[in-house]
Amino acid sequence: MPAAPAVATATPTPTRSASEGTLDLIRPQPYADWAPQATPEERATLRRELEQGAVLYFPKLKFHFQPGEERFLDSRYSDGKSKNINLRADDTAVRGAQGSPQDLSDLYTLIRRYADSSELLIRTLFPEYIPHMTRAGTSLRPSEIAGRPVSWRKDDTRLHVDSFPSNPMLGKRLLRVFHNIDPAAPRVWRVGEPFGDFAQKFVPRTHGMWPGQAALMKLLHITKRRRSEYDHRMLQLHDLAKADLDYQANVPQQEFHFPPGATWIVFSDQLLHAAMRGRAMMEQTIYLAPQAISDHTHSPEAVLSRMLGRPMLVS
Repeated sequence: MPAAPAVATATPTPTRSASEGTLDLIRPQPYADWAPQATPEERATLRRELEQGAVLYFPKLKFHFQPGEERFLDSRYSDGKSKNINLRADDTAVRGAQGSPQDLSDLYTLIRRYADSSELLIRTLFPEYIPHMTRAGTSLRPSEIAGRPVSWRKDDTRLHVDSFPSNPMLGKRLLRVFHNIDPAAPRVWRVGEPFGDFAQKFVPRTHGMWPGQAALMKLLHITKRRRSEYDHRMLQLHDLAKADLDYQANVPQQEFHFPPGATWIVFSDQLLHAAMRGRAMMEQTIYLAPQAISDHTHSPEAVLSRMLGRPMLVS
């Protein structure tokens, strides 16, 4: 892990944006149903753009509340210890929540319904992914992002790619379905340069693992399984980007406002992103085996392997 440099407490204001013609990775889509009727040609285009690192944006794809569920827009249902209310794929109860037994049951029903809707969307648009996908966690995020006191490593208002310190993915991709359930305010993101450009700047500053490190980290329960060099490098890229305020301010980037009722799909381990403002969002994570990807040119594993001259998925 790279040593933590001196880091300012405020996220810098970006100096360049898509409005200046430097970047545009948002791809609007017309679909308004969670099982959209897309042609094979349309699905192929969506898959290509997603795998190349774009954001598939569905401004009309709304997730509807059942009567009474709007109360969960209030952050008082969070237990105050976790930033999100979570549901693991095989669990029958939510985590990180508080309330009456009926509240917790209703929260489970709400979040499970979003998980089912999100998986249906992915299965419908990307049928080739079905044999390779595993439903992971689902979350309801009821708290405002801006102003939340967190360490620089956990500050998601800084551009980053997703990587997990204790849960090595071993090449599995992080496919995520986001939805803004706030009825009044947008979810504001910054989106940064393509992964390949980002990697050119930071991969030379990363380092490999020393012999036996992966086994020792698993033995000490620092990680849930042996970490691959891919995971090791990706975690460093996450930290290096967040720590570099000059990069945060000056990298080509765009700010985008996802309005109430909007849905968007990204590979969050590939897309450089930062959540700047907003509350009341839902998110579904799907783990996707690397063989599901049709074009490996742009995947993080392929980029790192080319740059370092060896496969990244060897422990």
